[in-house]
Formats: sequence, C-alpha cells, structure tokens
Amino acid sequence: MRAMTKRILTPLALLAALLLTLSACGSSGGETKGGGKLIESGTLTVCSDVPYAPFEEFDKSASSGFKGFDIDIVQRIADDLDVKLKVKDSSFDALQSGLALNSGDCDIVASAMTITPERAKKLTFSEPYYASKQSLLVPKGSPIKSINDLKGKKVGVQKGTTGKDYATENAKGATIIDFPSDGEMWQAIQGGSVDALLQDLPVNLTHTKDGKFVIVETFDTGENYGLAMKKDNKELVKEVNAILLKMRSDGSYQTSYDKYFATN
Repeated sequence: MRAMTKRILTPLALLAALLLTLSACGSSGGETKGGGKLIESGTLTVCSDVPYAPFEEFDKSASSGFKGFDIDIVQRIADDLDVKLKVKDSSFDALQSGLALNSGDCDIVASAMTITPERAKKLTFSEPYYASKQSLLVPKGSPIKSINDLKGKKVGVQKGTTGKDYATENAKGATIIDFPSDGEMWQAIQGGSVDALLQDLPVNLTHTKDGKFVIVETFDTGENYGLAMKKDNKELVKEVNAILLKMRSDGSYQTSYDKYFATN
C-alpha cells in the first residue's frame, strides 16, 4: 500500500484554490432571454440517442451535424431563443434516468422519450409533442404473426425504453435481449441473432423500406413524447412550451411532421 502524505495549505492558498474552483464552475453558464438556465452561454445544448430515425440521425451536411424530427423541433426552439444549437449523442439510459441532465451535460433531452410517471420523478417534461405506438418487426416470411407467437423466440428491445417494458410484460415465453440503441438492434435482426424487434412504430417503419422486413402488429399504448429538462429549470420549460404552441399555431410543426411521417 502506498503511504499517504499530508499536505498542509496556507489560508491564502486555500482561498486561491476556492476562487479557482468557483470560477471554473460558473464561468460558462448563461440564461435565455426568458430566464431559462443554459449550461453554456448563448448555446442550447441538447442530448439525444443517435441514430433513432426518423427522430434523430447523423447528417454531416447539417449545421448541427444531425437531422430528424426531434432535431427540427429543437432547432426551432434554439432559433426562437436566439441561441446556437449544439447536439450531443448520448446513451438513452443516461437520458431517461436523468443522469445527463443532472450532471450538467445538456439543457434539454430530445430523444423520442415517452413521458412516464417514473421518469417524471426525476425530470420535467414539456407538453407532449408526438403520440406514438409500439410495433413488432420481423423478417418477411417469418412464422411470427403477432406477439402471441414469440414463445421461444428472441426479441430485441432497447434498454430503458417503454418498448422493453411492453415486451417484458406481454411477450410471454420470449427471450428479451437488451441493446443500447436501434443501430445495434437493426444489425441483430439483419444478422439473424434475434427473431423480432419490439419498439416505437415510426422507427420500425424505417426498417421496412427495402421490403425484407415487415411490421406484423402494432400496439396502442397511449404514449406521448416530451422534451425533458431539469426540475429546477422552470423558466426554460415555460419557454419551450410556448415555442411548441407557436409551432402548432403557425403551421411549422405540421410541415415538419409531414416531412418525416406523411404516408402519401
């Protein structure tokens, strides 16, 4: 064991160390024009689990480096707040648990996150901005026709999601396999290491485009997505809700919605 040595600081040295720490902690933060707290002055920092198309995916050509329905929403919020947008790719488990927000990693979580009572204990949600369903995706020609056919099968879900909760409660006799994101889930079903994916309908829909995979069942779970913020950032929550309402009234919400979800 390494011997410990005691280092004694003079009062002046202690004061200097304290001032340096306080300066480091408080130098970069800022506020919106409405009083919302920002971890970086002049910048709205958003955490999102990428990829999760059509809500968020990488795009080197975009100014933020990302695109998707959620990205459109937070870009409009940043524009109306007159600040820059910065998007960070984060694990969904850190987002839904409150770790990313409460550790000061970002101001808002925008990641197709369902509003639930459990999450609301740790986070404050905006007004709902999207209503979703769960769905079951399988390879075309699979004998699986519904959730009742999953006994003895392997079902891919994303860790920490309501899709995992639904599969755990309803996919009787199935082996539920956790993945960190849709990217790994998609590779797993393509490679045959799982028999089905159970997750949000819009995301599974993106996997049906080549005709090799089909959605055999959808589940109306009454889910609504919300943007998540820290509980003590009440002014930012008010500003975000006001902008979401403005987007619905001026038609920009519908324009963005149709871009990603229109079926014709």
